Amino acid sequence: MDFTNVEQSKSSTLVPVSGLSFFAVASGFLMSLIPLSLPSFGLSESLVPWLASIFYLGILIGATSIQNLVSRTGHRIALILFLSALILTIIAMLLMPDAVVWLIARFVAGFAVAGIFVVIESWLLMADSSKQRAKRLGLYMTSLYGGSALGQLAIAPVGISGIAPYLAVICLLMLAILPPLLIKRGQPSCEQHQKMKLSELKGISRPAILGCLVSGLLLGPIYGLMPVYINNQVQSTDQTGMLMAVIILGGMLVQPLVSHLSSRISKSLLMAQFCLFGTLGIIGVLEAQSFVIIATSYLVLGACSFALYPIAITLACDALPVEKIVSATEIMLLSYSVGSVVGPLFAANLSDSPDGIIFYLGACLITTCIYMLIKSMQKAHGEQWPLSQ
Repeated sequence: MDFTNVEQSKSSTLVPVSGLSFFAVASGFLMSLIPLSLPSFGLSESLVPWLASIFYLGILIGATSIQNLVSRTGHRIALILFLSALILTIIAMLLMPDAVVWLIARFVAGFAVAGIFVVIESWLLMADSSKQRAKRLGLYMTSLYGGSALGQLAIAPVGISGIAPYLAVICLLMLAILPPLLIKRGQPSCEQHQKMKLSELKGISRPAILGCLVSGLLLGPIYGLMPVYINNQVQSTDQTGMLMAVIILGGMLVQPLVSHLSSRISKSLLMAQFCLFGTLGIIGVLEAQSFVIIATSYLVLGACSFALYPIAITLACDALPVEKIVSATEIMLLSYSVGSVVGPLFAANLSDSPDGIIFYLGACLITTCIYMLIKSMQKAHGEQWPLSQ
């Protein structure tokens, strides 16, 4: 497909990053608002894991069918359409506070969010070098997680009851639409997006695919279930919002480090190191007695959990031509979505312990750490094992 934008030499980061920033604040607030606001709409808290899983199921389905729309409309129009669809799902939830309607709305919202992620990620990853891609992805992740952390802090001043918080989310999403609506230049100048063939999928790094899968297994429960867990832990809505913000703030603060290190050391080893430190954060959450130590532990857990996806996706795109980037981001998002769909259900049902979600996150981190260490050692010693590096 030919794009008619003026900037044919390279894509600009202004539109995707500015739109992403408003979207991230809205999305961060919404992800915690939904599980905490269910009682005010007369809905059962037993819906929480199902709402989280069906949202990520929507992302999974969306990740398999986004490329055609992007190819037909271009990145800018596609971003406007997906943000608009997300707004409509929130309006439907407010007009019909029914469990079935909310489940359907969250599924459609997941599809729309998949589109937003694929459009913005591929927009930024269409760069000339792996170093520039890592830098752009670091900017993307910093904007995403910084906005999400800020959104968590809205819980205390805006509240969690009634329609007012949801109207605030809608206003933020409308602001996110303005940059792509008003700025028509700067979308990617790639003339054609190419679908990856089945034979080419074998060449994608297995640690990259697993890294995205585990990222979903971690972040699905963190977004979907952690607000309820923290609220039960600290018995304070204000502190719940603060600790959720701390988790996501950790994800934001670690992005410059991820960007710096991912082009200098083995990405498999880097993911192993973050998983190891994340396990230490899990221990801190379980054993800490003071609020400061608990907050620090959540900061470390958030930093390590949110570090995996950008490392994995840059690993997957390192050896790919620019016309394959949209297709590759779809595949990585698909892997992430599979983890995000099953993660909340596993975390909610794996253990009857009040700390079940924490035990689940710890198990994901330590097993991934071991796998990534094996892969990095295999690569360092030049052994030829069946699995791709």
